[in-house]
Amino acid sequence: MRVLVQRVEEASVTIDGEVIGQIGEGLVILVGFCTSDREGLIEPMALQVVNLRIIADEEGRFQYSLMQKPGEILVVPQFTLYGDTSNGRRPDFTQALTPALASDLFDIFVHVLEEKLGEERVAGGRFGAEMKVALVNDGPVTLMLEK
Repeated sequence: MRVLVQRVEEASVTIDGEVIGQIGEGLVILVGFCTSDREGLIEPMALQVVNLRIIADEEGRFQYSLMQKPGEILVVPQFTLYGDTSNGRRPDFTQALTPALASDLFDIFVHVLEEKLGEERVAGGRFGAEMKVALVNDGPVTLMLEK
C-alpha cells in the first residue's frame, strides 16, 4: 500500500465537470494498492496518516497532526503509484491490485479515516473514474508512506 500525502491550503476533485469532493486546509491523500495488499494494512496506514505531524506551529516546525488541529482530508484512488518504469518508458502496472479488490480496500480506507476524524472532515474521489484533481500545495510538503 502506497500513500502519497500532500499538505494543502485547498483541494478538489472533479468528475465530468462536477466537483464531487473538496476541502480547505488539510491533506490530499493519493492511495494505491499492490497485489500483496490486504485489509489488515488499512487501519495502521490510516492511523499513520491522521497522526502524521506535518502541520506547522507558529515557528514553522512540523508540530501537529490532524488529530490535534483542524483540517480535512481529500482521498483519491491512484493505481499509478504502482507504475513500474524499470524496463522502459511505458509504465507497467502488473504490481497494482485488480480494480475490484482495490476498490474495496479504497472504500475501507476512506471509512476508517471517517471513523478517526469524522465524516465531515473527509472527502473522496471515485474509484475507476477519470478525475481532475486541483490543489494548492502548502510548503510544499509531500511525503510517500508505504506499508
